[in-house]
Amino acid sequence: MTLDEKIGQMTQFSGSLPEYESMIEEGKIGSLLNVYGASETNRLQKIAVEESRLGIPLIFGLDVIHGYRTIFPIPLGSAASWDTAFVRKAESIAAREASSEGINWTFALMVDIARDPRWGRIAEGGEDSFLGSTMARAQVLGFQGKSLANPLTILACGKHFVAYGGAEGGRDYNTVDVSERTLREIYLPPFKAAVDAGAGSIMSAFNEINGIPASANRFTLTDILRGEWGFNGFVVSDWNSIGELVKHGIASDKVGAGIEALKAGVDMDMEGSAYLELLENEDNNKELIDNAVRRILREKFQLGLFEHPYIDENLSNKLILNDEHLKTALQLARESIVLLKNDNALLPLSKNLKSVAVIGPLADDKNAPLGTWACVGKSENVVTVLEGIKKSVSENTQVYYSKGCGVSSDNTEMIEESVKIAKKAGVAIIVVVETAKMSGEAASRSDLNLPGVQRDLIKAIYKTGMPIVVVLLNGRPLTIPWIKENVSSILEAWYLGIQSGNAIADVLFGKYNPSGKLTVTFPRTVGQIPIYYNHKNSGRPNNPSDKFTSKYIDLSSSPLFTLGYGLSYTKFKYSNIRVSSKKITSSESLIISVDVKNVGDRQGVEIVQLYIHDVVASVTRPVKELKGFRRISLDANEKKRVEFILKPENLGFYDQNMEYVIELGRFEIMVGGNSVDLLRTSFEVIEK
Repeated sequence: MTLDEKIGQMTQFSGSLPEYESMIEEGKIGSLLNVYGASETNRLQKIAVEESRLGIPLIFGLDVIHGYRTIFPIPLGSAASWDTAFVRKAESIAAREASSEGINWTFALMVDIARDPRWGRIAEGGEDSFLGSTMARAQVLGFQGKSLANPLTILACGKHFVAYGGAEGGRDYNTVDVSERTLREIYLPPFKAAVDAGAGSIMSAFNEINGIPASANRFTLTDILRGEWGFNGFVVSDWNSIGELVKHGIASDKVGAGIEALKAGVDMDMEGSAYLELLENEDNNKELIDNAVRRILREKFQLGLFEHPYIDENLSNKLILNDEHLKTALQLARESIVLLKNDNALLPLSKNLKSVAVIGPLADDKNAPLGTWACVGKSENVVTVLEGIKKSVSENTQVYYSKGCGVSSDNTEMIEESVKIAKKAGVAIIVVVETAKMSGEAASRSDLNLPGVQRDLIKAIYKTGMPIVVVLLNGRPLTIPWIKENVSSILEAWYLGIQSGNAIADVLFGKYNPSGKLTVTFPRTVGQIPIYYNHKNSGRPNNPSDKFTSKYIDLSSSPLFTLGYGLSYTKFKYSNIRVSSKKITSSESLIISVDVKNVGDRQGVEIVQLYIHDVVASVTRPVKELKGFRRISLDANEKKRVEFILKPENLGFYDQNMEYVIELGRFEIMVGGNSVDLLRTSFEVIEK
């Protein structure tokens, strides 16, 4: 290969501009993103394969984040299902639909851990490394299947490497400053899980980390990713993150930026042209360039692009939005809904109500449920909340509707009309929202209250004294203490994709018993941020009777809703927690078991959660750490014995020398339906 052709493989551009066609013919482009549709990708692929000197196929990438045309819940929502098998199925559907239109590669999965809900991209992630790791594995296996050579699979990409979610102030693209211990124990594990599952690519991040920009960080990209983990796929930069090394101040121009990124271990430059500047610097970088090209070509071979570069242009008609895909979208949306409150068992509602009022600025909006990063999803395929409710109630039920207010507007003129409509009905379902653009990339918020006058809308209807259900459509935790205190029933419904309205109505009217559990902590106010379940104890832990302990003088230190929290229309009772042995060595596994009984009068799904706490260690340990979970279905009055296997690696941590160790001593075991309400026992790790 000539140097031009090598650098071409390392260069990715967005779109299909006319000038790109000649560059493809000359072997100067190896990848395109944001180009889709089988006829168009085949046309461009034909230039690469049949008209360039070497005939190396292009790889087409796209942000297939939570579906292609069949849009599923945003990742923060689907994670609330705690259903790794179903998440894997959803990603395999996304892969089939995307590949049928010429896409070979997705810029997903996003496995950034986020402890600050002001950061808009928390919509794509969560706060726990263990759960994030299990979801990462499921997503990789869903996208890539058993073999990348299968034309209906696509290459996965773990992003954003690394600690992008730790941005100071929750402000996107901002500086990250974390200890190596926090990096290794919190931010890196989901990426390691993605690599272990076979992810073929990793994306370097925009942020700096501990003074070194992520896209020029040899320690993370080469020493850890390739050296420690043995990753043999390729690394792509985020959009122009190599060029932005100049603004970071570690390179004076694009040439220097390209050299820094190449030395660090970035193989492909996304939409930055920085590597084109390396054409004059071959001598110093020949080995690095050759290695980068080998890694890119290896994945193209793995994808079968050399043998089968084109896609059947009739295939998408058979796959996109087919019945199986829609059924999966509906079920995952149902499982993602979290019942936050249900006083007096207001829910489920009867479908034979005489009348119901549906109120909210986007209750009948077809764009909002798609959420951030909705790929090529179309609003015409969305079922709105109003539509779902109308389909669920009996033909004799009168459904009233009012917008009530705008999303961000301070105008209260429509509130009075909504109150009048609510008074006509037996119950008011109030749908309050962020817009899709209020979360996701470049959508940091300093205020996590409901935007505009939406809370005033709820308060006005609350004053009527009628029963109220609040449905939240949002991409992050919101600060809703007044709503929790005063409203009878609250559903967290995130952005659920094209089946939103049907899924929400199924839960409201009892066709589906909610089972979702939060994967992120809800603060009472932004003043508590960062707030997360697996915090460390201080030397003066919170003691309400002692002023000189760690707490606020004007607010409870506890969250509004904790990780793992979520209610059901039935109740579950935990009892009889046991461990297989009270003493084990550091090389042995432990079996933990607990009885879970459905003590209600209807079938339900419970997510049983296992936490541990290392009581005394050489470095401070979190007050609890999630180490296992099980989704179980129980009929009314049914009891099951649930078992977990705690493996040695689940007990370790990085010691004072940054070595991964399992220390002797006592561990607490905690099992329950959320991270607070837990049964406890203990065991001890002893010498062999």
